[in-house]
Amino acid sequence: MKAVVLHEYGGPGKLQYEDVPDPVAGKGEVLVRVTASSVNPIDYKMRSGAVKEYFPVQFPAILGRDVSGTVRSVGEGVSGFAPGDQVMALANKTYAELVVVAATDLAKVPEGLDLVEAAALPLVTTTGEQLITLGTKIQAGETVLVAGALGGVGRSAVWTAKQAGAKVIAGVKKSQVKEAEELGADQVLALHDKSAVEKLGFIDAVADAVGGATAEMLLGKVKQGGVFASVLGPPANAKLHPTVRVEAVQAKPDATMLRRMGEDVAAKRFVIPIDRMVPLAEAGEAQAAAEKGGIGKVLLLA
Repeated sequence: MKAVVLHEYGGPGKLQYEDVPDPVAGKGEVLVRVTASSVNPIDYKMRSGAVKEYFPVQFPAILGRDVSGTVRSVGEGVSGFAPGDQVMALANKTYAELVVVAATDLAKVPEGLDLVEAAALPLVTTTGEQLITLGTKIQAGETVLVAGALGGVGRSAVWTAKQAGAKVIAGVKKSQVKEAEELGADQVLALHDKSAVEKLGFIDAVADAVGGATAEMLLGKVKQGGVFASVLGPPANAKLHPTVRVEAVQAKPDATMLRRMGEDVAAKRFVIPIDRMVPLAEAGEAQAAAEKGGIGKVLLLA
């Protein structure tokens, strides 16, 4: 099969489109013919070596976490899936024409959800949902601020928190305020508007997908006994706020939840924007575009 292979840390040009052996589904696994994958920040951070302390790469490596496609074959002991089924998953080594996925991590693509566009969902919807349910553990009637609300993770977090009955504040850049009004949050806050942030009272929780100085500022807005949950690790000033519980969230596959989030996207209850679709062979260019930021999901078509 063809795959995008990384042989050493470096820039987007280090991603090479080449022939590699076909993977084989083992016990409890499913072999999927990839229709599409997508680019996520963790992909280019792993490629560059920026996160090698936490996510070291064993070379040669195939990157990628998102996959949508069609079942090619099933391994021993697998039930519920058959060749031809349209599926999606949060997996590994998905920058390829074929990928092996644990059957327990695989979800069938809901009716009405385009198979290609399904590749945009696994990592961001799983992360956003777990940022709320496992990170903030927000309850009905409580207030949570979602920082980075217009990103894929943020949109998923806003939707999940609203479903839980929480009051949701969408935290975005000042230039994004009007666009963020379409998210269905109870309030939109420009995170770089100092006066607007100062007027914000203490809140029950923050769900952070931004990090950096913004995270440090928002940590100070969480009430005593509240929660600051982030996909980017603890803010640098976390020790200055010992009464706030800081939770680091790293997405774990959850096929049932992914199917449910896919149904919600198919029903247009919330949206994960897709900016462009490019051939898998152009993964380097796709990562370079995504790394500049400010765009929707970039899909890789296998």
